[in-house]
Amino acid sequence: MRRQCLQVMIGHVPVGGGLQGSTSASVVVQSMTNTDTADAQATIQQVFELWQAGSEVVRITVNSPEAAAQVGNIRAGLDALGCNVPLVGDFHYNGHKLLAAYPDCAKGLAKYRINPGNVGKGSKRDEQFAAMIEAAIQYKKSVRIGVNWGSLDQAKMAQMMDDNGKSANPMSADELMREALIQSALESAQQAVDIGLSPNQIIISCKVSNVQDLVKVYRELAERCEFPLHLGLTEAGMGSKGIVASTAALSLLLQEGIGDTIRVSLTPEPNESRTKEVVVAQEILQTMGIRSFTPLVTACPGCGRTTSTYFQELAMQIQGYLRTQMPMWRKAYPGVEDMSVAVMGCVVNGPGESKLANIGISLPGTGETPVAPVFVDGEKTVTLKGDHIAEEFQAIVEEYVQKNYAEGGKLRLKLTEKTISIQAVN
Repeated sequence: MRRQCLQVMIGHVPVGGGLQGSTSASVVVQSMTNTDTADAQATIQQVFELWQAGSEVVRITVNSPEAAAQVGNIRAGLDALGCNVPLVGDFHYNGHKLLAAYPDCAKGLAKYRINPGNVGKGSKRDEQFAAMIEAAIQYKKSVRIGVNWGSLDQAKMAQMMDDNGKSANPMSADELMREALIQSALESAQQAVDIGLSPNQIIISCKVSNVQDLVKVYRELAERCEFPLHLGLTEAGMGSKGIVASTAALSLLLQEGIGDTIRVSLTPEPNESRTKEVVVAQEILQTMGIRSFTPLVTACPGCGRTTSTYFQELAMQIQGYLRTQMPMWRKAYPGVEDMSVAVMGCVVNGPGESKLANIGISLPGTGETPVAPVFVDGEKTVTLKGDHIAEEFQAIVEEYVQKNYAEGGKLRLKLTEKTISIQAVN
């Protein structure tokens, strides 16, 4: 039920730049821009880049009248580029005002993200929350109830702390925080339903920055509701720390069947492409066998037998080539995302790993004969040597894709072979 609801929310469009193999049971990859939304052109460019990389939903900040005024233009600009990725508006504090004052913003978004802790205080909280839900009902939009432990509803937290202090079996501080997250999300979701929003239009997230807390929160959420769940370790961090923490948290939950959309919230290095978080999210899903996005390269880590960096350079080159080709390949070569490629560095595991891949090359290690056998679907087809191994292997990959994944690819290959044979005879 969760993922059926999710497809309703994103319109079941061919998201992510036309990703193949997406089903109603797919876990969806989401990302978020870090541009000033008031700068429509910069936001369009970044959303397009994220979409090209494979992001299937993109969240944008809507924090000011200037930002809200540009949402319609951003949607129109993306549509003109053929980019149909759903946009989520990230609202805090003033969303009720912006949705009312800027109808093109309310119409242009596919989903509104509402943080119960930042929607209003005191008596205004319910009124302002209701205004946003009513906008979603009016424009037939979905809502993410997005709770974050850094911005919990302080009034609710204070009440729970008082009640916990009077309990005969009080919860620990960590347990209380997790329960506050869950209650805030579920109570807000129920409030939205009571106002008139369909449960099929609601998705929930409860984000924390600690792996074990995240796992415990989402296991409990999965037990206590049927709403689709958006997974993400908030403030995951930079570089390897952010990647490892996000992978650990998301993989545990995904393995248990928990999670319908995911985001890897990496802190980018200065001037680093935002698309890195999309690649990491895809690779989590692909290495777990949940979905396929792009052919992945198997490569050995290297050892004393591989003192040359050539196999590392070739592996990096081939992986980059595959990712660069995917925006075109997704449309032209259905199923190519499942292809496997191996680039190995010596004779120990090289031939064996290469035979297990669709296409594999076993490069010579230190002191080995300077030749590189290539294996296609387990069979040795050619041995490469000389200064152009990289170019020749890339050409073999391209030929394999055309032969095995293109409509009519086998026929074209046969015609090419026939032409070559005729030319040779003549």
